[in-house]
Amino acid sequence: MRSRSGAQEHRRGPCLRATAAYAGSVSSWIERLAKRITPGEARPRPDEARAAAVAVLLHEESLGPRVLLMKRAERASDPWSGHISLPGGGYEQRDGDLLQTAIRETHEELGLDLAGARLIGKLPPLHPRTSGPQGIEVTPFVFVTEVVLEPQCGPEALSAFWLPLELAASGKLDATYTYPKTATTFPSWAYEGHVIWGLTWRILGDVLAASR
Repeated sequence: MRSRSGAQEHRRGPCLRATAAYAGSVSSWIERLAKRITPGEARPRPDEARAAAVAVLLHEESLGPRVLLMKRAERASDPWSGHISLPGGGYEQRDGDLLQTAIRETHEELGLDLAGARLIGKLPPLHPRTSGPQGIEVTPFVFVTEVVLEPQCGPEALSAFWLPLELAASGKLDATYTYPKTATTFPSWAYEGHVIWGLTWRILGDVLAASR
């Protein structure tokens, strides 16, 4: 469905493969970002008990860059159940490295093949503040797609939408999120009924900082 601001939210609909490599004219925003982040391949640290990876999938449109986000399905076993997140998940031995984790999880959750997207690098790993006693280290990988992708939500995702990054950077979306059943608050963005906070907000803040 298309919202009043022109953002498109995808539920269980058709999916287009990212068959076109990122080519043609690229924005200075994307190129600045590409020069300031490190190459993509990464293996979990041997001393890290749990590791995960997420895909920061960017698309450049006339109004500026935007990033693909998803609303997680409601599941009792998921500490981020129902939250807004980047596609991604836990590392598995079959992945070989964390880059492949991000690619695999994006396909499983949103039906998207990132083979044709441009990988521009990875951001420093972060630790969610609500990941439980064992903790987990999450590594973000940044991709750029020239084509407009149509996610097809799998069992772990309720919907997906594109967040305009320049709008987020402008301060117009700034809000405060109160963690349920506590008085603890976190900075967040409020966008078309969605609340972006926590690890996703921190990762996208790193993306914006690296692009300046």
